[in-house]
Amino acid sequence: MKPPLLLVGHGTVAETGVRQFDTFVSRMRARMAPSGVDVAGGFIELSAPAVTEAWGELVRGGHRTVAAVPLVLVAAGHGKGDIPAALEREVRRHPGTSYEFGRPLGPHPTLLDLLDERIAATLDREQWSETAVLLVGRGSTDPDANAEVCKVARLLQETREFSFVEAGFVSLAWPSVAEGLERIRRLGAKRVVVAPYFLFDGVLPQRVVEQATAYGQSNPELPVHIAEYLGDCAGLADLVVERYEEALRGDIRMNCDTCAYRVLLPGFDDKLGAPQTPHHHPDDPAGNGHGHGHGHGHGHVHLG
Repeated sequence: MKPPLLLVGHGTVAETGVRQFDTFVSRMRARMAPSGVDVAGGFIELSAPAVTEAWGELVRGGHRTVAAVPLVLVAAGHGKGDIPAALEREVRRHPGTSYEFGRPLGPHPTLLDLLDERIAATLDREQWSETAVLLVGRGSTDPDANAEVCKVARLLQETREFSFVEAGFVSLAWPSVAEGLERIRRLGAKRVVVAPYFLFDGVLPQRVVEQATAYGQSNPELPVHIAEYLGDCAGLADLVVERYEEALRGDIRMNCDTCAYRVLLPGFDDKLGAPQTPHHHPDDPAGNGHGHGHGHGHGHVHLG
């Protein structure tokens, strides 16, 4: 019997985002059922079910080893540490259990294809050669994660027929949505498509729409179109299966060369070798306060 697939999300206060995550978990159950692979899903904070509930479900089903795939697009703090720390806590709660950890979903050609589809649903391809794209990521205090978003933006530019592609962020990093759109306007674009680089709905994707809409209303000379986020779809399921199989083979190929928790980067001295604890989840029985950090005991160990 192959190990079960555990899908781990961050969590959101937006009920639509929680429902979309649940729907995707159901999609993966149907997808993996012919192979006899059980599937469960949980969040590290903000939303139910918590990771501990999903882990417990799989353990009660007789499983001792779990293949966990983080439903995150970039290897920021959640993928590098918060999620592995939550998984390590479950191992300690359930002696004799273990997990294999998959790598974050992006960057990947499938995600470029999904972005292509979302943009095409917003604007006819015949107009792409005179259209700029603003790819908007979550934003992070981890420079490596922000660089991943910029990499996806560049890959989108190199592989599609847009006039040009810029990267922006909705929180914690520069440029903001408005700053990215202003840069595009000054570079002379005839129109722009804002492409939210998010899996499901949530507070931040909604904020992207609000800020892009506000900018367009204030700058009517630059038509602003807004694409959908990636969402629950067969392509995303294909990518998760690939990450699941990689985890089982031990082939996660994680890039640690520019990780601020592993190497000393100027301006990020406080991250190097920092103490690591999992997020606090309101449905988790730990009762250990609001820990926030990046856990040890996994494939991307952060060494001083």
